[in-house]
Amino acid sequence: MNQAIIFTDREEWDPIRHGVVCMAQVNGFQVYCCVAAQTLNDRYGTAAEPEQYIALFRQHRWDLDDELEQAILDEAFEDDGWVVI
Repeated sequence: MNQAIIFTDREEWDPIRHGVVCMAQVNGFQVYCCVAAQTLNDRYGTAAEPEQYIALFRQHRWDLDDELEQAILDEAFEDDGWVVI
């Protein structure tokens, strides 16, 4: 784990992005991250309700944080500055 990247423990469903969103602190700056519903379904099973997606996210949080961290390090940002997997 890179100590310059710290993920918050708060996540929520975003109906616009259709995914679970969280934030990371990167060298003092906030980076918005999203794990798309399709990613969660493809990897961990089918969910239908926001609460189910959040539960899948929480269950696999460590692996998802590692992947989001690597995307941040690789500077794989969307045009709007978000990191989406």
